[in-house]
Amino acid sequence: DSSRSVHYVKGEYIWDLAHTQRVEPAKKAAQVIHKKLLGCLQSQLGLDTERRMKKLPLMLLSVSMAESFKDFDADSSIRKVLEMCCFMENHLAKTLAEFELKLEKEVLEPLNKLSEEDLPEILKNKKQFAKLTMDWHNALNKWVTHSDQYSADLYHFATKEEAYANYFIRLLELQAEHHKNSHDFLERNITELKESHNQTDSQKNNSRGKVYGEPLLTHLYDSGREIAVPIQECVHMLLHTGMREEGLFRLAAAASAVKRLKSSLDGGVMNHSEFTDPHAVAGALKSYLRELPEPLMTFELYNDWFQAAGEKELTDKLEQFKIVLKKLPSENYNNLRYLVQFLSCLSEQQAVNRMSPSNIAIVLGPNLLWPHMEGEAALLDMASASSVQVVAVVEPLIKYSSSLFPEGTVPPSMFCLLVFRGGVLGVL
Repeated sequence: DSSRSVHYVKGEYIWDLAHTQRVEPAKKAAQVIHKKLLGCLQSQLGLDTERRMKKLPLMLLSVSMAESFKDFDADSSIRKVLEMCCFMENHLAKTLAEFELKLEKEVLEPLNKLSEEDLPEILKNKKQFAKLTMDWHNALNKWVTHSDQYSADLYHFATKEEAYANYFIRLLELQAEHHKNSHDFLERNITELKESHNQTDSQKNNSRGKVYGEPLLTHLYDSGREIAVPIQECVHMLLHTGMREEGLFRLAAAASAVKRLKSSLDGGVMNHSEFTDPHAVAGALKSYLRELPEPLMTFELYNDWFQAAGEKELTDKLEQFKIVLKKLPSENYNNLRYLVQFLSCLSEQQAVNRMSPSNIAIVLGPNLLWPHMEGEAALLDMASASSVQVVAVVEPLIKYSSSLFPEGTVPPSMFCLLVFRGGVLGVL
């Protein structure tokens, strides 16, 4: 009735007025911040991380660095520094692309919806409500109906105002996370780069009795082993300390810790209790694979691997992989099988360590297979092109290891169980 409506106006409309004054500033703020943030982006909206990376200035810088060291010989200090810089700029480009993707999904899109849909709808109801109020005597019942809706909208805005403010807080959190990750990455790798660059020629040439940089067959013959020392020792330590470590093989460790572990492996004197950082152990394993004169998966079979990975049907792909695996020298096959079996075990913990078969292949693949060539083609492969192909090769090896390495193996889950219960690593 009329008296109830008047009471509603006095009680609710005055309360709504304070929040009405905040709608337009909120819409303006959301529009301005959205526009300014768009101007800050270095990549195009709507793209995934990989496609964003390709057009970022940092990625273009990485490719330029790769092209720049093509005329240097393999022992050149400048070449090695440029190679590491190329890798680091590539990583920074990926980090920036991931940051901008999160910014788009968690800040830009909600702000755009707020300014272009939610708040304009409230303002639209406000105008309609004002029009109905002027016609109070002729449309009192209609006015009350729309005032209910208008009040409900304003109440919704009032209850969500704190959540809307969190969009701007989230912007700062994402920026802080991005800069912290970039700083940590640069700090670790710059230290490692300086130490590596400052090694003397005598240290580089003193390879007698060493494991790193030696051909796999030479090391196995000299040591009388079937599995290379760095592979077996690092796998042993990681199975006991690193299976649930987030970002294993992806996050860099302190250069000094990696260097000390490599020296111990070279010297043949290992005390596992001295090396408690799983990232340093993973770094030493990656370093051994990378420093092999010939990749573990061999130069000769480089194209065969890619042809096998190109099969569209999974059954055909696995059959072709088995054919290529049979072509490997027995020493390479045994060590690859041992390593892949462990990586499969590691991927089973991906819910905790974030290392799926795909993620493992991205960070380890280029250390297992690379082309035996010089010049521009090789540089482009190192920078971007071959990395995608290598992932297509290494990921299925990890994912379907039980099928591809059936002889003398146990399922990855059983392998992990044996190790964690004190089983013998030689079960492989």
